Amino acid sequence: MSRIGKQPVAIPAGVTVTVANGNEVTVKGPKGELTRAFQPGIAVAVQGAEVLVTRADDSREQKSYHGLSRTLVKNMIEGVTKGYSRELVIEGTGFKAAVQNGKAILTLGFASPKEYLIPAGCTVTVTADVNVKVEGIDKEVVGEAAARIRSYYPAEPYKGKGIRYKDEKIRRKEGKKTA
Repeated sequence: MSRIGKQPVAIPAGVTVTVANGNEVTVKGPKGELTRAFQPGIAVAVQGAEVLVTRADDSREQKSYHGLSRTLVKNMIEGVTKGYSRELVIEGTGFKAAVQNGKAILTLGFASPKEYLIPAGCTVTVTADVNVKVEGIDKEVVGEAAARIRSYYPAEPYKGKGIRYKDEKIRRKEGKKTA
């Protein structure tokens, strides 16, 4: 039995969890609503104020999805109660960001600014032109949006220019030495 998968997930007050067809879960809370369908063989059940995830058999595939499914349900519940956010920092002379008409406009030293279309269920805010905050209720969407924004110009190790996560440490390298 999966050590993570067999643990029940507590349902906080103000959150409702409904299960359809045994594996399609809908979570409603103060911040919104999330729905996800799980693999065949993974059964989700609501018992009292807890959600239990079980698997049909002990096959390798079912074992691998058991813990994952329980964690996804937990993330859905946490998302509709607290929400998720990722913070990015842009470093470099003339590097900046702005949000216009549902797009993040990133000026990163290229010939033209990079535009990132902000996905549904996600909000991007920019403060002081260099601090970018990505927020939403779906952990997957928030993480994907932050990673896509960062991928336009990841921080480089020599001068530290580029986009990095706020809590990310860039290992600096020593430059070329002249004789």
